[in-house]
Amino acid sequence: MKEDKNNIRVLKPRIPNELANFEHLESNILDYDSVSTVIINKCHLENLNARKVSFKEIIFNNVVFRNVSFECSEFMDIRFENCDLSNVNFIESSIHRVEFVNCKLIGINLSESTIRNVIFNQCNGQYAFFRFVDFKQVLFSDCQLPFADFQESEFSKVEFKNTDMTQSQMYGTKLKGMDFCSCNIDGMGARIEDVKGVIVTPAQAISLASLIGIVIKV
Repeated sequence: MKEDKNNIRVLKPRIPNELANFEHLESNILDYDSVSTVIINKCHLENLNARKVSFKEIIFNNVVFRNVSFECSEFMDIRFENCDLSNVNFIESSIHRVEFVNCKLIGINLSESTIRNVIFNQCNGQYAFFRFVDFKQVLFSDCQLPFADFQESEFSKVEFKNTDMTQSQMYGTKLKGMDFCSCNIDGMGARIEDVKGVIVTPAQAISLASLIGIVIKV
């Protein structure tokens, strides 16, 4: 995905045009299982708990996840459309060439994951956990991320566009060169050294002034 020379390039999922309908994911998934080249459509996935599961070349469409945990798993060439992944646990997972489109991600836990070539578009990620995540070539566009936790993460070619990041936590995450001009960063938590070199509007600079102990009198 590349709109102009200033934007990052995010590789899209490589998903075949023809996918089999998969109707049995509701049954238990075990450690080290593999699911690939299918479309999972309009269903509820509940009470699934497994580690090191491989998901490849899949479209999840209008799927609701409830009490789901896939720790240390692999998600490659996946598209989540209109899904509810609130409070799912994908900790320590590999997320590569994945799109989340119009998804509910409230409280999702992606901590300690590796996230490469991923697009979050029009998603609600309030209270999402992205702690200790290694991000590279990732776009957040038109998302809601109030109170999201990005502490101690690494950003390389990461872009936030028109995204609400109110009260998001960035402590220990280097933001040099990041452009937040189109975003709401009111109450963002970070250290002085974290925001060095960040690109913001004059109004946003006033909001960040409290991080260095400046009191602005009006």
